[in-house]
Amino acid sequence: MKVIKLLPLILSAVVALTSCKKELDFEYHNIPALPVIEGCLTPDGVRVSLTATTPMGEAMDRTRYTNAQMSLLDLTSGESVTLLPDAENYFTAPIEGVPGHDYQLSVSRDGRQYSAVATMYDAPTWLSLEFNWISMPYDDVAVLQGKFLEDPAVPDECFWIRIYRNGEIYLWAAMDDRSSDNGVLTFSIMTSRRDVDEEDDDEVLYDGDTVSCTLCRISRAMLEYLDALGNDSNGPVMFTEDMALGYFMATTPTSLSIDFHPDLIPNYND
Repeated sequence: MKVIKLLPLILSAVVALTSCKKELDFEYHNIPALPVIEGCLTPDGVRVSLTATTPMGEAMDRTRYTNAQMSLLDLTSGESVTLLPDAENYFTAPIEGVPGHDYQLSVSRDGRQYSAVATMYDAPTWLSLEFNWISMPYDDVAVLQGKFLEDPAVPDECFWIRIYRNGEIYLWAAMDDRSSDNGVLTFSIMTSRRDVDEEDDDEVLYDGDTVSCTLCRISRAMLEYLDALGNDSNGPVMFTEDMALGYFMATTPTSLSIDFHPDLIPNYND
């Protein structure tokens, strides 16, 4: 299971360098910007972000574009809706995703077409969420452990865990079901040290902080996409027709929260 502190942005190119005795000068060739489509359908509706890749050497541009036409088709029922930009320049529509249905997101921009299909997943069932102190050579660390039930258990299922600290993204992790024990899955994520003076601001938890975990089923392709992002790569291509980066997923998130009180957390080593 890979744990990421902050979700990296999609890169327009990745170059792997190896050590060499001779200095080499690399000449980077800019390529036309590619659209980046990031879409998610839930029971609350659909929201899609349209951005573009940034040339090497330039500051990352996360401007969301609205000069496109988007639609969502329920391939199972035949229902179709048009997505329109909201105040934050996300394309949205109040369609309720139905677990088990297949959906097709279609995007048209500058004479090019992009399409992706996703099956809507239902929600797994939370069993527990707790903190335990674990002793490390440098300090005690609060480990956040969550348990959930696949319900129903289906072979080769994948999951995305997003952790929020007081409403702001804190950590995320992705995993599959290879560690399933009779349909029960467990994740353990290291968070804050006990000595907060030695902790970075993006990692520290203070007494009274609320930690929330949002859990959802994802496809194997989405797991590979997230895994690639964690390794500073663009990930697999999930859109057909013309070339685009990004993802389209359809899922039912479920959340559970816990307040962080360091004096009340048990020591796992005891």
